[in-house]
Parts: sequence; C-alpha cells; structure tokens
Amino acid sequence: MRRIKKDDLVKIISGGQKGKVAKVTRVDGDKVYLENVGTRTRHMAANRLSGQGGKKDIQLPVDISNVALVVEGAKNAEKTSKISFAIKDGKKTRIAKLNNKEVK
Repeated sequence: MRRIKKDDLVKIISGGQKGKVAKVTRVDGDKVYLENVGTRTRHMAANRLSGQGGKKDIQLPVDISNVALVVEGAKNAEKTSKISFAIKDGKKTRIAKLNNKEVK
C-alpha cells in the first residue's frame, strides 16, 4: 500500500514549486503527477504519421519524496503529516501521525 495515492491533496515541500498545494492525478512508481503543477509545452515536429507539427502540453512528474500529504480536518488547511499504517478489521489503513486519524 502506498503512502500517497491518486486524488490525495499534497503540498510540495522542496524544489522550485515549494509551498504549492495540489491534487494527485497519477502515481507512477516513485513519481507523482500533480494537477496544474509541472505543465510544460513540448514542440513536436511534423511527420508522416501525425501530419502537422505544433505545440503540445505535457505533464512533468514530481518525485514522491518531495511531497507531503495535507491532512483534512486540521485547524490550518495546509497542515502536512507523515503517514503510518495500522490494521483495522483485517484491512491495512493509512493513519496520519499528526492527529492519529484515518486517511480516506
């Protein structure tokens, strides 16, 4: 089970985008793709298959070690927490260490 999952709200804790809060759109190994963060324009050359060239927007990943989970229900909406795991009713669940509550 991953500590960061799709649709989680995370805060970037290091790098050029430090401090931004975004929603995770995809987790790919140790990389996460965030909504409206890391968007770049790629210039594509024309070829036989695609026909006309042009510009294409691509999404660049952020390393999973550079993001922290934003805890819902905290006094400050941007409060981050580490994640631990616990077994409840035979299922492994994520627990926020900040307030010892289950993360949905």
